[in-house]
Amino acid sequence: MRCVLRARVKPPSGYNVYDTSQPVLHRTSGALALSRPIGQTSNMSHVAPKQSTSAEELWNEILEQEEKEKLALDSVNKSKTRKKSQATERLVILGGKESSSSLKTKQTRKPTETPKKESKVKAVITTPKSRLPRTKLARDIIENHAKFPHCILLTRVGQFYESYFDQAPEVAKLLNIKLAQRRWGIRGRLVDMAGFPLAHLDRHLKTLVQTEKRFVALCEEFRKPGAPLGRRKMFAPSPFERRVVRIVTPGTLIDESFVNPYDNNYVCAIVPGEAGSSDIGIAWMDVATGEFFTQLSSPSQLRDDLARINPREIVLDKFLEDPEYDDHPIYGALAGNSISVAYCDVEKELDTTSLEMSPSTITVDNITNVLSDAAAEMDLDDEEKAIPVFSSAETLAIRLMSAFLQANLRENMPTLTTPVRFQEDARMQIDAHTVRALEIQKGSQGESSSGSLLSVVKRTITSSGSRLLSRWLCGPSTSVQEIQTRQALVALFHARPHLRRDMMVLLRKTGDAIRLVQKMLLRRGDADDLLAVAETIGVHAHITSRLLLESNVTERTRENEDQFRSLGLLLGRVSDLSQLAERIGTAVHVTPLLLGETEAPPKPTPAVGFAEASNDYVESKNWSIKHDFNPELRRLHKRMKKLKDEQEEMQYDLQKEYKVPTLTLKIGVPHGIFIHIAKIRTYGGRLRDNEKFIPLSKSGSTESYFYKPWSQLGTAITECQADILQAERDALESLRIEVGSCAVALRRNARIIDEIDATVGFAELAAEMRFVRPVVNESLNFLTVNGRHPAVEIGLLTSGRVFTPNTVDLGLDSRLMIITGPNMAGKSTVLRQSALIAILAQTGSFVPADYAEIGVVDRVFSRIGARDDLFRDRSTFMVEMLEAGEILRRATERSLVIMDEVGRGTTVRDGLAIAFATAHHLHSTNQCRAMFATHFHEVTDMLGYYETEIESTQRPSNSGAKLLEPHCTRPHISFFCTDIASTGDSITDEFTYSHRLRPGVNRESHGLRVARLGGMPHSAVEVARRVVERLRDSGPGQVSSSSNQTVLQVGLGLGLGNREAMRKIGEGF
Repeated sequence: MRCVLRARVKPPSGYNVYDTSQPVLHRTSGALALSRPIGQTSNMSHVAPKQSTSAEELWNEILEQEEKEKLALDSVNKSKTRKKSQATERLVILGGKESSSSLKTKQTRKPTETPKKESKVKAVITTPKSRLPRTKLARDIIENHAKFPHCILLTRVGQFYESYFDQAPEVAKLLNIKLAQRRWGIRGRLVDMAGFPLAHLDRHLKTLVQTEKRFVALCEEFRKPGAPLGRRKMFAPSPFERRVVRIVTPGTLIDESFVNPYDNNYVCAIVPGEAGSSDIGIAWMDVATGEFFTQLSSPSQLRDDLARINPREIVLDKFLEDPEYDDHPIYGALAGNSISVAYCDVEKELDTTSLEMSPSTITVDNITNVLSDAAAEMDLDDEEKAIPVFSSAETLAIRLMSAFLQANLRENMPTLTTPVRFQEDARMQIDAHTVRALEIQKGSQGESSSGSLLSVVKRTITSSGSRLLSRWLCGPSTSVQEIQTRQALVALFHARPHLRRDMMVLLRKTGDAIRLVQKMLLRRGDADDLLAVAETIGVHAHITSRLLLESNVTERTRENEDQFRSLGLLLGRVSDLSQLAERIGTAVHVTPLLLGETEAPPKPTPAVGFAEASNDYVESKNWSIKHDFNPELRRLHKRMKKLKDEQEEMQYDLQKEYKVPTLTLKIGVPHGIFIHIAKIRTYGGRLRDNEKFIPLSKSGSTESYFYKPWSQLGTAITECQADILQAERDALESLRIEVGSCAVALRRNARIIDEIDATVGFAELAAEMRFVRPVVNESLNFLTVNGRHPAVEIGLLTSGRVFTPNTVDLGLDSRLMIITGPNMAGKSTVLRQSALIAILAQTGSFVPADYAEIGVVDRVFSRIGARDDLFRDRSTFMVEMLEAGEILRRATERSLVIMDEVGRGTTVRDGLAIAFATAHHLHSTNQCRAMFATHFHEVTDMLGYYETEIESTQRPSNSGAKLLEPHCTRPHISFFCTDIASTGDSITDEFTYSHRLRPGVNRESHGLRVARLGGMPHSAVEVARRVVERLRDSGPGQVSSSSNQTVLQVGLGLGLGNREAMRKIGEGF
């Protein structure tokens, strides 16, 4: 990397050395773009910015100069045309012999006159005063800056990636690398530059793309066909050509080392439907796996869909960038998140022709469903078939996705497969807030998966199986048949620990076949990837044969009949790909030397200083493809063997003739093809006076010489190596095409193995955590006996504590459960565990309970936790009301709703009224299965709760003890509560939480005890205690100056008369 470091000069007056202002981001055409930094400085250089030139300035000057050249050449051409026409007229007028001879004279003089005029024009254009860069590299970089103004341009120069002009200071600062300057030409201008070695590309892409959300254009260099090998001679044309092969964005990562293999990296295109329609089309794709989906959404559903998809980048149509669309519902759904947003012009990037896609069979997440194949086979190649499959909004989203990928993947753009339409009614819908509140994918901190449901239940071995598990948890099935089929597979592995262990051993050997196939389709797969494909095919065959063996040796019973039927359904779709694996095995070396995608000079041949084995004439590890793969490679390797024999013979003859045993023939740095002599104190003088050997360099113990016969032979060896490398690239390309032709079968097999991995993980989880198989049916029942929260249980076990299970029954007789009790007594845990059990049951997993019966749930809603949204000017209470209102509008009779402490963010009067109205709406209008936890125990009275005394049969008759039996004037409502066990009534007494639900209502929150445990000052707790005593002793009637008690006063009372008053308030609703 040739560069000139900035000089240390005295800064001008008023110049702030520590000014590290950064350029801002703003929306431009296409994506996020860089603003032009003005007066930007770096702490590694102290040169005034005026000394460097921006790409925009140079590009404008080049265009102006080209325009001047064009005008000058046009002027010359017009002058030639005018003189030619005048000569023709003279020829017509004069005629005869004399005029002909005159014309011949003019024609003979013409070639000598014209170059003189052209040279004058060129002399004006290329005047020494012009300081424009004239090198091919400079021109390519300036032109690419103009083509991709919204990207950070990284240009490959030898073994470095370099950034120039006004982007260089920012790149140097972001990547913490040195900022330098470079001068193009003898009198060229100084320009800023920064660079780093090729090996650091992934590390710096992670910073630029993942952290800074920037677009990075990679400009690679390729050797021109027929260009001479070796170093370029001075003033010779460049043997390389450069072009931008790919633009890396947050959503188009492929095989970078920093991509999380256990999670999908989706890019999502969102397009509004036609005018007058509220439909919104969504298309999302993982470029690394090729998984492509589409869905029809709506403004109210879009936020929840994005929470389920969890994209890394969102693409919008170019017209939405207009300020008049700032209030579009799409922007409302995107507000408040940190997802990178890009814009794309479909008409510019995509041809007007119909969208071409591969009519491949796509397997989806319900492969165990008998009807999945029919639903998965879609053909978009025929326009007539596409119309009934996709709506207009979905088609627009697919086109936008294709245009965006075409604009950014460029030479890596694959043939898109037909997208799978996401069936909304076939999956449980979980809204965005519920995904966060239940901590399905992320923990409570929201940054990592630690403590989430995914981290707790994850027992998968493969990375692709982990991605499938994540999709299942965010979109459980609503098909009873599909759920029961998965449960049967889990039961199969759960009942056979030996089979489960064998599967886990084999799964550890399999690769990520889906990503490997996609790399082949993107033409990025190398020899190592081909070997991984072959090995994965073999592992898949072993897994299949092991399962078939278990099926054949096991006697069928009534209990296992459904298990082996589900297994047979799964294995019946496995394709035999042994021929492809055999083909790869016969072609690729076991330990290949990986070849890069970009062209590179031939690899240096090691010195021949020792005898080589007869069967190993050249190091086999230096070649990726076996030499007998095809006739061309066989011929080239035969020629290479002959040349290597000649090299060895020449070296032996030279050593013998000149009596220099340390003489070796070398190809490589620093002299290319040369003779190397060691121990020159002993043998150095034997070649110095020989005219055949031209000295090149000398050190303390070695000397190097140029020897013409060896130079000619070494050139032949180098050329043969280059031919072998090219033949290997051609062979790798042919093997990629063969793998691509089997992509459908490979993906189907990989998807089957993923499902086996997920179900084996479920079985292992059930064995570890004592999960049971739930009964899933079409009813509206919801019963969990001694259910447990899986994440909380593991957390308690690690600290040596035991989780207290609880039974929840939301059947037809009690579809609304009202839960009261003190703080920290486990109300929220019971709510969350019930929702998680429903989610686990409908993914096909066993559940943490002694028994469970789940009627299929179509939607899960939650209103748990307190948070504000200051970005959109929403208070905590406003956010709570928005979420509650969304639940009341969308919940159906098949939905499961959990709500905790609704109405707590406002006054007692308003909060109590809102809490009662919410519970009443769930019971009377939605009629869904709901759990409602509250500290407003007056709500229970308003809903019709009352108690009757019954004599206890458990205690002695002379004690006169009475028990209270709960009742309700409204049907389908049950009341449960939690409590504490204390040694006394004082807040300083020791107490423990029972965490066990019992029928009834608890009218004590014990908030003062929790405040004391939380570390509140003793004086503050004492003041609170005395206030509670005064309120309790005085009573509501004495607090009020009016004879009529208000709702606030009733809320502070604890007498029986107040309960009756609350029941009267709730009557009539």
